[in-house]
Amino acid sequence: MIATGQPVHEVEEDLAEVGVHFGYPDIQIAAGPTGLMLSLTDGGPSTVRSARESLRLDQSASVRLIRHQLLVGEITPALARQRLSAVAASKTRYPTWAVRLAWPLLAVGIALILQPGWANLATAAVGAVVVLVLVQLAEHTQMLRTLLPTVAAFAVSLVVFGAANVGLIDGPLRTVLPPLAVLLPGALVVTGMSELAAGHMQAGSGRLIYGLVQLGLFALGLLAATKLLRVPPTMLLNERVEQLGWWAAPVGLLLIGFGICFMGGLPLRMQGWVLLVLTAAFGAQLAGQHLGSVGLGGFLGAIAASLGATLVELRRPELPRLVLFLPAFWLLVPGSLGLVGATQIATGQASASQATLIVLGIVSSIALGLLVGSSLGQSLRQRLHPRPIPDVAHTPWVR
Repeated sequence: MIATGQPVHEVEEDLAEVGVHFGYPDIQIAAGPTGLMLSLTDGGPSTVRSARESLRLDQSASVRLIRHQLLVGEITPALARQRLSAVAASKTRYPTWAVRLAWPLLAVGIALILQPGWANLATAAVGAVVVLVLVQLAEHTQMLRTLLPTVAAFAVSLVVFGAANVGLIDGPLRTVLPPLAVLLPGALVVTGMSELAAGHMQAGSGRLIYGLVQLGLFALGLLAATKLLRVPPTMLLNERVEQLGWWAAPVGLLLIGFGICFMGGLPLRMQGWVLLVLTAAFGAQLAGQHLGSVGLGGFLGAIAASLGATLVELRRPELPRLVLFLPAFWLLVPGSLGLVGATQIATGQASASQATLIVLGIVSSIALGLLVGSSLGQSLRQRLHPRPIPDVAHTPWVR
């Protein structure tokens, strides 16, 4: 569950529910971003386990399904262990060419929403291919794996700003974002903020600092490319291109849904549910932006994504809320906003205090929306399926 990227306070609550089900009402859990400590009784022996590497979305769905089957008595703990081991070793269901095609497909979908211009779409697709090649090389090279954010941002920026220098595209700064969206730590930053708000200081601050460092590495690669190409400051403005009509956003959502299913290994039968949550989050975000500000849009979009994913899970328990919710982070784009802010600070386009406050405000609003949506969903779940859950927030290990 930690390897799926689930916030640690939700991991503790879900594990506590399993503990109560198997007759351990005094279970104590201390979860972190990289592992957990667990004791079944107060003052009893404990065990420590490190988390596995990050799981694909289809593996995350299988983990959630196994937990559901345990709670309803469909499988035994021994069988659950076997299935969890099989999930960790499983391969993606799609052929290699389909997974690779999903990278430019997803980049084009995000570009249709962030920067809808024909030349920008083509440039984003080329940038996504470059990122895909670098990711595959990083699997075999430790140094490149460590420097991947900087190298990827540098390579994509060379392609995008090179095209802008010869007059092929406008608004290059927003065109850099779609190819890098998969690597940007937007979900990491927002999860860290939500953990801080929930009282998990160590996990939240650790994720937040790590995410901010990753954003700095991306900004470093982007700035290095702009210096090499001698990009004028006017090209680093947050400029939006409006060449396409109303249909750009719906088509973009559709491409994002297909791209996520192929990249994450999700079966196509989940496609409709993923698109439903994506559409709800996007619609709420647009409504908030029209009614108030970007921060209000992020807040309402996060509520819609979190609560909508919970409602789907209540209707279809085999469809985990986390898997349906995570794709919405690419629409709420907190990582993209952070990269834009860091770039504008470094180039003098905006003051450090102004850009930092704007980005932190938007990230905080998304995190707050996530907490509100999760709380509403948990209340609804308790009303429909009441189960006794120990108060893990007041156990000696979890504060």
